[in-house]
Order: sequence, then structure tokens, then C-alpha cells
Amino acid sequence: MPDDLIRCGTMGLMASGSDDPALRVQWHGADTVLLRQGKSVHHEAPFLVLLFGSERAILFDTGAPADPDDFPLRETVDHIADTWLERARPTGPYPLVVAHTHPHDDHVAGDDRLADRPRTTVVGHDAGAVHGFFGLAGAGSSAPFELGDRTLEVIATPGHHAAAITVFDPGTGWLLTGDTVYPGRLYIEDDVAFAATLDRLAELTGVREVTALVGCHVEMSTTPGVDYPEGTIEQPDEAELPMGPARLEAVRAAAHAAIGMPGRHVHDDFVLVNRTGG
Repeated sequence: MPDDLIRCGTMGLMASGSDDPALRVQWHGADTVLLRQGKSVHHEAPFLVLLFGSERAILFDTGAPADPDDFPLRETVDHIADTWLERARPTGPYPLVVAHTHPHDDHVAGDDRLADRPRTTVVGHDAGAVHGFFGLAGAGSSAPFELGDRTLEVIATPGHHAAAITVFDPGTGWLLTGDTVYPGRLYIEDDVAFAATLDRLAELTGVREVTALVGCHVEMSTTPGVDYPEGTIEQPDEAELPMGPARLEAVRAAAHAAIGMPGRHVHDDFVLVNRTGG
């Protein structure tokens, strides 16, 4: 990918009084963009994913900004879209869908930056709205979502949150796992549903060409079993975000072992925090 495309989303996007970019932008091929909110804006530093197809684009999650002046999400999305449109030159209007891996505050707080954007649909937050929009029939169900020459597979994956979804993108082989699986603390609100979700995702990796799991945070260090405390701003030795598909089996086994056992369960590459009944 040319350097100008890699740089385009980061130039001039520093948070006030900080050298940390408010949004880091990485292009993966011509039609896939991974964004990470800066720790200077919010310690959660969530990842956002923007996918382009020939007919429309979709952005998963909008981050956790407190001050819009420190988080130019609209400007960044517009610039990325303009860059892509100039190259791809699709015919007719080009809409954007804004959806969420789940509706916790650090994944939806930027919605208002895009709510009045032309040709943009912001999907609702509750399970009914999410399932209705994507055509899901309940926990574990899946449905295609067409971007135009790029068909995503959206799966209802409760456990972390009732409205959580996971998305498989055949174009990259990425399984977008939100806060269900990532290198960090996996918070479980319903341990039975969470284990069933991991069963479903493991089943999917057996029939799809999954190349990487891409979650929404990094909280683990490179030292096995050691995570950064909540609120940490500096993470100099953090684990890598992309995870191999084999990570699912490890999380799956741990999830089943944690059913009925509230509390913190530490593993080399992740930590389960079972809040069921709490």
C-alpha cells in the first residue's frame, strides 16, 4: 500500500496537548481500513474497522471520545472515503452504514459525529434493532450483508452483551470478534451464552477460511498471563492485535471451564472475567 494512503488518516489528528494520534489509520489492501483510537483520547483505545464494497461501506464501532475536538472521527472517515472513492469511482450515490460489534459506551460514543452525515445509516444499539437490521433470527444465527462484490457474514454472538455480533469478511479472511475475543480481559455477562457463542465461532472456523481474529482492544502484555491494569495509558510491550484462529479453541475451552465460576480466570493470552449473576 502506498505510503500516502497509510499516512492520510493520521496527519493532523493529534489529541490536544499530546503526541499520540487521536486516530491511527492502517490500510490493509485497497478496501479495508483498521483504525485505533489514541490512548490520549480514552484509555480503552478501541479499534474500529471500515470496509468498502462496490455499492456501500460499513464502519464497525465509533469509539469512546469524551471531547469531539480531540476525536475527529467524521473528518477521518470522510477523508478515507474520499480517498477510496477517488480511486474506485463507483457509479451513483455511495452510502455508509455505521454498525457496532456491541453497544458499550466505548464502541458507540462517536455515533453523533456521523448521525447527520449524508447517505449514512446508524444502526440502533439494542438486540432487536441489530437483529432486525441484519436479518438475524436470534443467538447463534447468521445472515449475509452485501457491500457489493463483498458479502459479509454477520453472526449473533451474545455472552459479552446480548446485542453483540461477530462478522466474517471473506475478502480478508478476518473474523471481527469485537469484545468477545481479543488479547485482553474478556468480560462475560452471561457465561452459558458466552460458551455457546465460542462453540458457534469454532464451528464457523471449521467451514470458513479464517486467517485472523481481529478484536477491539489490546490489554495483554507480551508476558504470558500479564495484562495491563484498567486505565493504563502507556503499553510499550503490548501483545499484537491479530490472533490466529487457534486462539478460539483456547478461549472456548476456558469459557466452558468458567461456567458457574464468577471471577477472574487468567490464561497466557487472555483473561476471562466472569460477571454472570453479578
